[in-house]
Amino acid sequence: MSQPKVLVVGASVAGPMTAYWLAKAGAQVTVIERFPHLRTNGQNVDIRTVGVTVMRRIPGMEEAVQAKVLPMKGIGFVDTNGRRYGTITATGNPDQQSLVSEYEILRGDMSQVLFDLTKDNENINYVFGEQVASMKWHHDSRDGSDKEQITVEFMNSHSTTTFDLVVACDGATSRTRAIGLGCGIRDHVQSTNAWAAYYSTPKGHDLLKGTSGGIGHGYNAVGGRMLGVDAPDLATGSNRLTLLQFHPRSGGVQDPEETQSFRDAAKKGDEALRKYVSKQLTGAGWICDEAAGLIASADDFYASEIVQVKLPSLYKARFVLVGDAGYAPGPTGTGTSLAMAGAYVLAGEIHRHRGDLGAGLRGYDDRMRPIVTELQKIPPLIHSFLAPQTAWGIWLRNNIFAFICWTGFIDFAQKYFSAAFAETDKTGLPDYFGDVQ
Repeated sequence: MSQPKVLVVGASVAGPMTAYWLAKAGAQVTVIERFPHLRTNGQNVDIRTVGVTVMRRIPGMEEAVQAKVLPMKGIGFVDTNGRRYGTITATGNPDQQSLVSEYEILRGDMSQVLFDLTKDNENINYVFGEQVASMKWHHDSRDGSDKEQITVEFMNSHSTTTFDLVVACDGATSRTRAIGLGCGIRDHVQSTNAWAAYYSTPKGHDLLKGTSGGIGHGYNAVGGRMLGVDAPDLATGSNRLTLLQFHPRSGGVQDPEETQSFRDAAKKGDEALRKYVSKQLTGAGWICDEAAGLIASADDFYASEIVQVKLPSLYKARFVLVGDAGYAPGPTGTGTSLAMAGAYVLAGEIHRHRGDLGAGLRGYDDRMRPIVTELQKIPPLIHSFLAPQTAWGIWLRNNIFAFICWTGFIDFAQKYFSAAFAETDKTGLPDYFGDVQ
C-alpha cells in the first residue's frame, strides 16, 4: 500500500515511541495530545527487559536517557524512627537489574527524550490541545483495493481527517479506547485495589535532612500504606515523593474494590483528591505528617489508581491499542517497557506485512499476547511484601527483609518477587528493521 496515514492519540511515552517506529516503517504520523503542551509531571518509571532491548535499537536514546536518570544509588527501608534496617542498591548491570533500575527516569523526562527524538522527523506531526470526538469506519474502493479507513472528527480546531490506522496511546482510562471499541471507559479495566500519588517538596526542602547519602527511603504504615522519599535532587535540593496504598485482595483483583473512595475523590477534582491523599498520609508516623502538609501546595501533584487493562483483542478493524490503553500491567513496574515493546512490535509487524495492514495488526496481537501475559503477572505476595496491612505484618516483613539483606539473600528474593526486577529480555524480539546495533 502507499504511505499509510496514521493517527496516534497521546503524547506521553507510548505515543512518541509508536510514532518513531511507525515513521520508520514508512507511515505518515499525526500525534495528538489533549493537553496544550507536553506533560512533564507523573511518576518515576523504569526501563527494563524488553524496554532495554527496544531502547538500544533507537540511535541516541540510551545516552539521552542516561543523561536524565534520577540520582539515586539505592533504596533504604526505615522504621518509624527513621532507622534503616535494609538497603537495596542497583546491580550496575542494566541487563540484570534489581528493584533499583539503572534506567529510572521521571515520566515527564522520558516523554521529553522521545519528543526530542521525533519532533523534527518530516513524517511526524504533533498537534497539542486536541482530542478525538468521534470515529467512523468505512471502505475506500477508489483505487480498487477496498481498503478500510477511519474518519476522525476532533473536538477543537483540527479538521476532520481520514486515516488508515488509529492508535490509542492515551492511558489505562483511555477515552479513545471507549470510542474505538464502543465500550465504557472502565470496561476491560481491572482494579488491583491500590492507588499511587506523586509530588515533590519545594526547592531546598529536603525531608531527609541531608542524611540520605544518595539513598532514597521507604517506609510502611498500617493499612497498606507505603511512602517513598527519593534522595534530594542535586540541582534543587528537593525530594520526589511517592505514596502507595494497597488494600486487601480477597477472591480476585476486583473483589473488594476498596479504591472506590479514591475514585470518588478524583471525580470531585484536584483539590478533593489532594485532601483525600493528605488524609491517608496524616498520622502514619515517621515524617508522614510533614509530607502530608506539603501536598496542598505541590505544583506537580499527580495521583492515579493502579489498574490492569485486559482486552480480548488489541485491535478492531483499523483501530489498535498500545501501552497502558491496551495492557496496563498494574503494580508490576513494567508499564513503560510494555509500551516500548508494543510500539516496536506494532510498527515491525506492519513493516513485515507490507501492503497488508490487517495481517500486520494480527501479527501485532499474536506477538504481543505472550509478552503482555508475562509482564502482567503480579508476583506472589507482592502486596504483603510492599505494603503489609497490620503492625504485626510490618514487623514480620521488616525483620525478614533485614535478615535477607544481612545474609546477601536479597538477589534471590528479588527474582522471586518479580522477574521484571532482575531478568534481561527473554522474549526474543525480532529485528524488524535490520539495524540492531
